[in-house]
Amino acid sequence: MEIILMDKVANLGNLGDVVRVKDGFARNYLIPQGMAKRATPANRAAFEEKKADLERIAGEKLAAAQVRAGKLEGFALTVAQKAGVDGRLFGSVGNVDIADALNAQGFEVSKAEVRLPEGPFKAIGEYEVVLGLHTDVIANIKVTIVAEQ
Repeated sequence: MEIILMDKVANLGNLGDVVRVKDGFARNYLIPQGMAKRATPANRAAFEEKKADLERIAGEKLAAAQVRAGKLEGFALTVAQKAGVDGRLFGSVGNVDIADALNAQGFEVSKAEVRLPEGPFKAIGEYEVVLGLHTDVIANIKVTIVAEQ
C-alpha cells in the first residue's frame, strides 16, 4: 500500500514522503496513529495544501523535545525498591517505574519514551538509561537503584 507520511517515522521516512508498506502495518498502526494517510490523489492534494502547517508543527515538536532533552541530559535519578541481601530486587524496575519517578521530579516523560533494550533492571546498582524524546532527540540519564529501607 502506498502512503503519505504525515510525520517523521523512524526507519521509514520523513514528513511528506510517499512510501510503500505492508497493508497491515499501514491499516493497523500508521493510519490510526495519525502518522500516515493513503496516497490517493485527493489526499496528495490535501497534503500539499497543509504541508507548510505540518512542517511548522513538526519543527515545534522537535524544538520542544530539544528543550526537554537539555533539561534531562545528565540527570541522576534514584529509585528505591525492595531488595534481598544479595542485591537482587523483589520484582524489577522497568520503564513505567522510571517514568513515574521522573514525573515525580517534575519532568514530563511517558513510559514509551524510556528505552530499556536489555529489559527491566533486576538488581541494585547504577545504570545508564536512554530517553527517546523524539525520533531525532535522545537524552541520557543515570538511574541509581537502591535498596528500600
